[in-house]
Amino acid sequence: MMQKIYANKTVSVTELKRNLASILDRAGNDPVAVLNHNKPEAYLLSAASYERLLERLEDLEDARLVQERADGPFVEVSIDDL
Repeated sequence: MMQKIYANKTVSVTELKRNLASILDRAGNDPVAVLNHNKPEAYLLSAASYERLLERLEDLEDARLVQERADGPFVEVSIDDL
């Protein structure tokens, strides 16, 4: 069964070991699938891409919490009590 690869660029583990700087340079902000025996073993992301991914996950978690809590229960609070 063929595994889906979630990147348009691929590199073998061996090539990654030999040419890391060059591969990082060519990849730019695009993800790179690292293949081991022609199967995806890992994905290489730029720091900027990884940070955006984490921010997006945090946004999705926040949205889930808002939806989950939309129906209450609510607590009445006076501004004077704060």
